[in-house]
Amino acid sequence: MAKVLLLNGSPRPHGCTAEALGEMIRTFEAEGLETELIQVGAKSVRGCLACGKCDALGRCVFDDLVNETAPKLEAAAGLVVGSPVYYGSPNGTILSFLDRLFYSTRFSKHMKVGAAVVSCRRGGNTASFDVLNKYFTISGMPVASSSYWNQVHGFTAEDVKKDAEGLQTMRNLARNMAFLIRAIEAERERGGLKPMERGAFTSFPDGK
Repeated sequence: MAKVLLLNGSPRPHGCTAEALGEMIRTFEAEGLETELIQVGAKSVRGCLACGKCDALGRCVFDDLVNETAPKLEAAAGLVVGSPVYYGSPNGTILSFLDRLFYSTRFSKHMKVGAAVVSCRRGGNTASFDVLNKYFTISGMPVASSSYWNQVHGFTAEDVKKDAEGLQTMRNLARNMAFLIRAIEAERERGGLKPMERGAFTSFPDGK
């Protein structure tokens, strides 16, 4: 059974972001997908030092939740990253976590389906949404969309429960992700997935 890994970047395990992810989890399970939710936001996660040790170790030099999550991401067919909006950007903890998780892992993320989910009271949602999507688009991961941008609104979890359109967006997002995951798996079984071209790195001949 295909599995979707969900990361909650909020320090509140039962807050607004959790409500959005919970709606997706229920939909994934109705679609026959396995899920696992990892609570990231309340952890102490330092940023990347650019030390390069992961090249030799095959993992991050800081042995914490990042290294615990890495094999789960490798096994997953899809990844959902949820975050509240802090000053018009995702939570700093989830950004540090994603920097290290994506940089220190050497396995291919090609064709794992990704989706970002943000929660906010009023503003900063689309800016945060854009930041999170960049982790997927640099990694060859198809990005799932929905019937609106993937966001819920509210100051409390109870507010989010009243955001009918936001929760509808989460359900549609989960269904679209499930479809993409199944389609990609079917194509993989037929041997139709092409490998990513690698090797070229930024270069300017003649120093120009």
